[in-house]
Formats: sequence, structure tokens, C-alpha cells
Amino acid sequence: MFSAGRYCVFLIVLESLLSDPGTTNQVVLLDTTTVLGELDWKTYPVNGWDAITEMDEQNRPIHTFQVCHVMEPNQNNWLRSGWIQRQAAQRVYVELRFTLRDCNSIPWVSGTCKETFNLFYLQTDEPLPSGTRFRPTDYAKVDTIAADESFTQTDLGDRVLRLNTEVREVGPVTLKGFYLAFQDVGACIALVSVKVFYKRCPSTLRNLAAFPDTVPHMDSSSLVEVRGACVENAEERDTPKLYCGADGDWLVPLGRCVCSIGHEEKDGYCLACKPGFFKSYAGNTKCAKCPARSSSHDQAATICHCDKGFYRALKDPSTTACTRPPSAPRNLVSLINDTALFLQWMPPSDTGGRKDITYNILCQRCDGSDSDSGVSQCEPCEPDLRFIPRPLGLTGTSVAILDFATHANYTFHVEAVNGVSGLAVAARSLANVTVNTHQAGPALVGVVRKEWASQNSIALSWSEVELPPSDIVDYEVKYFEKEQEQLSYSSTRTKSPNVVVTGLRPSTIYVFHVRARTAAGYTAYSPNFEFATAAEDPDIADQGQVLVVVTASVGGFSLLVILTLFLLITGRCQGYIKARMKSEEKRRTRFHSGHVPFSGIKTYVDPDTYEDPTQAVEEFAKEIDPSYICIERVIGAGEFGEVCSGRLRVPGRVDIAVAIKTLKGGYMDQQRRDFLREASIMGQFNNPNIIKLEGVVTKSRPIMIVVEYMENGALDSFLRTRDGQFTVLQLVGMLRGIAVGMTYLSEMGYVHRDLAARNILVDANLVCKVCDFGMSRILEDDSEAAYTATGGKIPVRWTAPEAIAYGKFSSASDVWSFGIVMWEVMSYGERPYWEMSNQDVILSMEEGYRLPAPMGCPVTLHQLMLHCWQKESSQRPRFNDVLSFLDKLIINPSSLLTLVNEVQSFTDSPEEMPDYPLFISIGDWLDSIKMSQYKNNFLAAGYTTLDSISTMSIDDIRRIGVCLIGHQRRIISSIQSLRLQLHHIQQRNKDLEAKTQIRQTADGCCGKTTIINQLKPSNAQVQDIVPTIGFSIEKFKSSSLSFTVFDMSGQGRYRNLWEHYYKEGQAIIYVIDSADKLRMVVAKEELDTLLNHPDIKHRRIPILFFANKMDVRDALSSVKVSQLLCLENVKDKPWHICATNALTGEGLQEGVEWLQDQIKTMRT
Repeated sequence: MFSAGRYCVFLIVLESLLSDPGTTNQVVLLDTTTVLGELDWKTYPVNGWDAITEMDEQNRPIHTFQVCHVMEPNQNNWLRSGWIQRQAAQRVYVELRFTLRDCNSIPWVSGTCKETFNLFYLQTDEPLPSGTRFRPTDYAKVDTIAADESFTQTDLGDRVLRLNTEVREVGPVTLKGFYLAFQDVGACIALVSVKVFYKRCPSTLRNLAAFPDTVPHMDSSSLVEVRGACVENAEERDTPKLYCGADGDWLVPLGRCVCSIGHEEKDGYCLACKPGFFKSYAGNTKCAKCPARSSSHDQAATICHCDKGFYRALKDPSTTACTRPPSAPRNLVSLINDTALFLQWMPPSDTGGRKDITYNILCQRCDGSDSDSGVSQCEPCEPDLRFIPRPLGLTGTSVAILDFATHANYTFHVEAVNGVSGLAVAARSLANVTVNTHQAGPALVGVVRKEWASQNSIALSWSEVELPPSDIVDYEVKYFEKEQEQLSYSSTRTKSPNVVVTGLRPSTIYVFHVRARTAAGYTAYSPNFEFATAAEDPDIADQGQVLVVVTASVGGFSLLVILTLFLLITGRCQGYIKARMKSEEKRRTRFHSGHVPFSGIKTYVDPDTYEDPTQAVEEFAKEIDPSYICIERVIGAGEFGEVCSGRLRVPGRVDIAVAIKTLKGGYMDQQRRDFLREASIMGQFNNPNIIKLEGVVTKSRPIMIVVEYMENGALDSFLRTRDGQFTVLQLVGMLRGIAVGMTYLSEMGYVHRDLAARNILVDANLVCKVCDFGMSRILEDDSEAAYTATGGKIPVRWTAPEAIAYGKFSSASDVWSFGIVMWEVMSYGERPYWEMSNQDVILSMEEGYRLPAPMGCPVTLHQLMLHCWQKESSQRPRFNDVLSFLDKLIINPSSLLTLVNEVQSFTDSPEEMPDYPLFISIGDWLDSIKMSQYKNNFLAAGYTTLDSISTMSIDDIRRIGVCLIGHQRRIISSIQSLRLQLHHIQQRNKDLEAKTQIRQTADGCCGKTTIINQLKPSNAQVQDIVPTIGFSIEKFKSSSLSFTVFDMSGQGRYRNLWEHYYKEGQAIIYVIDSADKLRMVVAKEELDTLLNHPDIKHRRIPILFFANKMDVRDALSSVKVSQLLCLENVKDKPWHICATNALTGEGLQEGVEWLQDQIKTMRT
């Protein structure tokens, strides 16, 4: 029995030996599995432990020790290792791998069998001499070792291995080495392997600093501070440090190194910049590519040298492109009269790549020629010659010259220079003109005649001026549509006294005038001549309908581009809006007239252009065999039938989860059309953030639409059940997905009209996808809808004002809806505008009210919402702008740290909000003020967020390396503005003393401030203006009275503040927008509230009503306004109503005279 037990243990050992490799933070002092020779361990007594050595498959020895004297009592068998040198260890770990026999599986040993053994150790400075007697009392006990699993006879038969691994800490060890000893007290054990090791923190690279191998302290609770050394080509920014923990792990990194100039960080090292790249400052940014017209030929370049002929000004940073001097000015001409000589020119065709172009005028007087050589004698012009504004450093392209001599020849050289002209060695580029001061200017052009006219062209001719033809350089013809000169005009040139002007509009009157140009300059323009183009032939128009429609569409796009560029210069936003609306109308016309494909552009096609919706479905959707669809369960009910989930099992493809919309039986033909319309819309879209149409079933019953299945359902309900469970960055990621989908739709020309969180679906990976493309049918039973003037229904809480009022849906109205979706997401599915009625929502929006930021919403996100809710649709961002902004937020998560509730007095109205710019990083801010050359200075100094720069002073600006005073002022000015924007400190109140105080109240946007400006005399100066929250207070004198006028905001959230100004008021001016019929009810309610206030009710205070905007079409008359306000019921106060036009001042004086009479009466 004894020998059989030993043999069984040995079998298990031979089948299971494989040593685990040590981790990188372990230094192995002994591993019996790697010892190739004999271990020479000692046993006491000799017949206690048995050493067994076998060879594995790779002919490597396997050393095991086993003991199984379970039949005999009082066992005390010892096994001692060889001497183990501790090296640098202070704490040693012993890993034991062993098997142990279950005593219950061995018969007749219940009193003698044990299931544990003991571990001891002995420290010495050197190995014990051979023959030293073994004394157990010299050894210190480490622990008693027990098995987690023991094996039985059954395990032996099934060849099941029960291998245990135990690790014990030994120490502290202070001498040079030690022995391990194992004591058996009657167990059946096989000691398979012994590994002795200590832990260290391995050498590593962190933050461009190298840290050596480090052994932890003996005390497990203390950390070892290790100072690192910067890698090659790096320098310390702060002393790099790491702390070595007891488990051999590096902790708490502090400080850092940065790459020196000419080097960049890569894989933990600082590598030299490659040729063609450079880096001029120390830091961990990448080497930059050499700017234009410069190069570096060596590695580790700190600056790129300019190419031949190009230069960099002394004040230009090394990151700017090299430039060159400009070419000569163009088209230099002169114009002279009796008192002044004018020079005009055009900028050089080549500016040299710079914007700091100035001009110098050099003058020479050449009065005659040398009698011998015949060469003209020239000398500098007389000093009395005056140049207006000056001869040098001109920024404009003209100059006036006075006090010149008569009957003299002057030669003027105009030189264009820039910031590098002084560095160039090439010859100067000059434009020259010679002027004879006794030369007369050309005569005027005579009568302009129309030779013929067509729909798009007019041929003109005129009499030549009274000069030889050789003296005339050319003629300039200026023309424009009648009464449109201030908006735009065109001009053309011709060398002959006739021209054909093309590109005109049919049936349109144009104004023409002509002038001539000679070496002496231009004549004045001829008188204006008006000519009309021919009318359009309707027969031709009908025959070419398709061609005309396509041309109109392309022309609309051109108009959009031209007007957009014009807007950037003049700010005429209204023209841009009209052009865009016109373009969209033309595009819709195009689709109704037939499809005109444009290569490379996929455009949405309205299914309503098909007579039969089945044709649209066949073109855009894929028919699915109904046998491939397996419906599993009903998940909802729609207007047309049930919505189910199931599987789509197409042969040869992997099964996919789908949602199936079915059309219930007994449907009407219109219901079938509406049902299939949504499928033909979805089938045109292919975007990861648009719900994917898998196909349709139309050739059997029931008719089905099959789309991808979204596990988490609608976004609003999904968020409501997970309130507060997501980070802000995760929510921004969801919004970005929606923006991607809407950008795609807007680029295709599709307007969603019903963008809301309920129409966004969420899959298992939190990917949001836009769905629900059939608003016209779905809203029929929607409680969120409200009737519009056209009889349709729209979701008021998500819809832009122009769409509610006029039914004008566009991509800009979708942007408004996206702002509401942002609010829903950040509030975790809260209902927009809470429990307000739809009518109250409409009135609130008209008054300028906007939803406040949800709790915990970052400032940047609420600002984006407010930009989306701009009243003017043209001022809202486009979807690609929104997407770009969200991407910046994700790249710069620090911009999401400032929450709205941390910013004081945050406005809820975009009209009154501080001008928060759409940038969120230091780089964006510097780009916006054209100071991007200092981006690296800010980052290197540790300024990485807008909050951090808002506290900077002028000394801080200088300290980071901004040396130019002008740049310092521009940056600090922007910081001051930013500081005001971030904290919104715009509150200061002053008490004004007045002889007469008039309270002016009104509903919002009715023209009251314009009225005040009209009331002030033309020579009146505003004596005091006190900006208050929602009010403007002005003092001025009119007629014989001095006025202090409180111009009080009509917005709903300010109306409760009106009452604070009633008590001291001696008169009230109440302004009504007579063109806004919808708000008459609100105006009546507010008037009743005012009249019943205690400070007004019992006083005979005069009230003047201005029914403003009488010039607007369909405006109510003053009599009608009086009736709607029920003024006939006001018996206890004098009142008067005037129809007014605040823009022209019409009607205002009548009201003021009545008011003055009333005030005089009160004082007498």
C-alpha cells in the first residue's frame, strides 16, 4: 500500500510539469524546473523525502520530491534546499507547486495521515560547511501549507491532475543568502516545483525619461522615489519622477521631459526632424513641414531657409511661408484738372504672398532735352509738390497731387512694396506715367443710342469724343437694372464707340452710361440712358420647358454662390435668403419636370413625382420573398398596422434581426400610397446613421416594409429609463451620430420636417439613426401636433417659427429641430417646454424665449443649441457646421467641463445672449483673431482651455513670448471680451433724476426703441444711457419738456419687472405691433394687468397708444386695434391712440403733442 501510494503520486507529477514564465517584474533566484543538473538537496532523515528525477520529451530533467509515510505515526521528515543567494532582494517570495493525497481515500490511516506540511527558512552570509549537523531549531517557520485540492484513488484511475500552487512571502532577508526547508508530519505529498524570486520595478521609459530597475523597500507600505533621466535629445520640463511600489509596479508619474528643438517624440524617444521638416522650440509636438517656398536639407533642422528669391521678414515667425516683393502696380492712369492731378492704379497681379502691401510715389520733372544728346533731362520734383494723403506708405490705390507747375512734364513712378521688399536684391518693379500739365482732359461722350435689343442683349453706339482716335485708350460702359444700382452693377470695356451687352434679363429696363479713357485719365460719365430688353416669347418658352428648367436650376446655384460671396463683403443677408429659397424652388421644379442627373451627386427624388407609388418603390427598394421573413413577436402598433420584430433569412446570407411594418387589411388606396411612400424615401438613403431599408413585400399580402432592428428603441424613452447613466462625452457621441445622418440628408436635398428624439432609434452599440420619413401621415393622430394655416399638422415643440407661421420647411428648420433634440438628449428625454400648451410655446418663441440649459449641460453645447434656435433661418449653422463643432468637442473633451450652472446670469434668448463664438480650443480662438502663430506659445506654457486663458494678464502675454505690442493688445483685448462672455457680467444700474418720467412698455419687437430715436430732436445728444437687463433708459428734451424714458422689453420674462417703474411714472406709452394679429390677445391681457396694478389703478395717469407698423401690408387700423384692446372701457384715465410708422416718424408727433398737453394739465 505504501509503495503504491508513492507510485501514484509520481505518475501525476510526470504528466503535469510545465513551469510558468515569470513576469517582467520578477527576478528569479531559483526555479527547480530550469535546473539541468542535480539539485543536491538534503533530506533528514535520509529515508524521509525521496528525490525523483525524470526526463521530459525535450530531454530536460524534471526534479520532484515526494513523501508518503502515512501508515506510521509521528512523522518528522525534512527536506532542505541548497544555499540561495538573495542578491538585491529584501523581501523574497516562494512559489510551491505540489499534489497532496486525500487521507479519506487511503484506508486504515485515519489517525496517522495528515494533509499539510510546513515551510521554514534559515539566513546565512555564506553556505554552511559540508557535514554541518542539521538542527531544526535554527530554522524560522514561514507558514503551514495546505492544499486547495487533494486527489483520490479515482483521480488516479481517471488520470485527473489536482495540482496546487501556493505563494508565501519570506523575510525580511538581510544576510547574503538563505536556505529553505520543508517539514512533512505525515502527509502524502509530491513537491513538483519550487520557485524563489523577488519583485522589482523593471526599467522603463515614461514621459521621455528613463527609469532604472528598482527594488521596493522592505516596508510594503512605503514607496521608493526614483528620479528619471531624459532620453537623448530631450530636456527636462519638470523633474521626472516615478514611485516603485511593493508589488513591483511603477506608480504616480510626476514631471516630464520634452524633445529638444529639431526633434520630435516617437515611440518614447526623441528623433531628429527629417529633411523638409523643422521644429523651432522644445516640446512634444511633431516636426512641422517646411512652409511654402522654404526648405531644410539636414536632419534636426530648427528653421527652414527660404528658397532663392524669397524672404522672411525679421518679425515673421519661422512657421510662416517665405514671400517675395510684389510686382509693379497695374493700369496706372492719371486724371488732371486745373487744380489737381490724380493718379489711380490697380494692385499688383503678384502680391508676393503677403497682405502688407503699401505704395510709394516717386516723382521726376522732365522739362526738356539736352541739346547735344537729345536725352530728356530729369530731376527730382520740387519740394513744394503736395501729395494727398502722402507720397510714401500708401495703403490705398490713388493719390492726389497739388501745387504742380503748369506747362511741365512730370513722370511718376508708383512702386508696390511689402514686408520683404527691403531684403530683396532684385531691381524694383515700378509702374510709370508721364503727365503734361498743359494737356486738356478729354471731352464727354455724347448721346448713347440703342441699335437693337433682344431678350438677353442690347447693342449700343455713341459718338466719339472730340479727340484723335489714337488718343483714346478705351471706353467703359457701366449698366445696371433700373433702381438697382445700390445692389449691384456691371461694366464692360470696348476700344470702339459701340458694344453689345449680353447676359441681360428679358423685359427689364437697364440704365447705361459711358465714359472714355485717355492717357490723361477718364472723362466724366455720360448722362444716363434707359433701354429695355425684349419680352420673352411664350411659344419658345413652352417648347423649351425642360431646357429652361434645367438652366434655371443651374443658374439658381450660381446665384447662390455669387450672393453668398457678396454677403461676406456687404452683409446683405436678406438677398442671400431669397436667393437660396429661389434656388430650392427651382430645384423642386426640376424634379417635377423630369429627372436631370448630375454626375457624382446623388440627389433625393420626391416619390410624389411618380403617378404610381409602386414605380418609386420598384426603383428605390428591393422586393423580398415573404418566405424569407420570420415574424417572432409584435412590438408595437402603428397607424397602418402592426410593427413586429423578426429575422430575415435570405439563402446564402447570415440571418439578421429586422423590424417589420405591416399594412392592415381593408386599407384605402391613399393609405397604401402613404405606406409605400416612406419605403421609397428610405430606399434612397445609404448612411450608417440613417435607418436601413432591407426591402419591401408588395406582391403578396400583407404588404410589409422591412428595416434593420434597433435593440434600444426610440432615443427619448431609452434616455428616460437611463437617467444620469452616461457621460457627457457619450451623449455628445450620440448627437454626433444624429448630425452625421442629418448632414447626409441635407446634402441630398431632403428635408425631414419631424426631427425629434422619438424619431431617432438606438442600436445595441448606442449608434443613433434617423428614421420616420412619413410625417404627413404619422402626425394625423399625434398629440404633439398643432394645426397650421394650411390645414396640415406639425410638431410645434420641435418646429422652427417660420415653418409654424408660413409652412416654410428647409434644412435650416431641421437645424432648429436638431437643437431641440440636443436639449432632449442632455435632459435625458425630458419633454420640451414641459407642460406648456402649444399656443403658449408659439407665443414664447415669438417673444424670444428659448429653452434653458438642462442640468449639468456644458456651456458649449447650450451655446450650440442657441445658435440652432436663431430666429432668422439664415443665421443658423448648417448641419456640416454642427458636425464639425461636435467633432471639435469630442477631440477637446476639456471644453465640456464648464457647465451652464457655473456661469452667472446665462441668457435664454439668442437675441440677447453673449456672443459666444463657435470655437472650443485655443487653436480655434487664436485663428479667429488671426494670431495663430502663437498657438505653440500658449500650449507650451500650459494654456490648453479657454477657461485658463480668461485669467491672463498683459504680463502673462509677454511671458509666453508675444513681443509685438500690437499683437499683445489684440490678444489681451480678445481675452477681456472672452472673460465677459464667459461670466456674462452686464449688470449695472444707475438711479436717474428726471423732471418727467415716462414708462414705455410694449410687446416684444414692435418698434418702441425706434420710436424713441425718432422722438429725440435731430440735434439732441443722449445725456445718459444706462444699460440694464432688458431695458434702455435715455434722457432727452423735446419741445418744452425734459423726458426720462424707460424703454422696457416686451419679452415675457421681463414683463413682471414692469411694475417696479409704475409708481414714479407720470405717463405711459404703450406700443402695439398692429401687423401682428396673433399677439393682440397677449397685448390685451398685459394691458389689463397694467391697468389693474395698484400703482396705476387709482391714478389718473395718461396713456398714449402707438399702433405701430401701419405701413405693413394687412396691418390693423388704429380703430381696429382700439376695439381689440377694448379701450372704450377705459373711463378713468385719459388715453389716445395714434397709427404710427416708427421708421419714418409718421404719427409720432401727434401723440407727443397730446401727451404734452395732458402733462401740462396735470401740473396746473
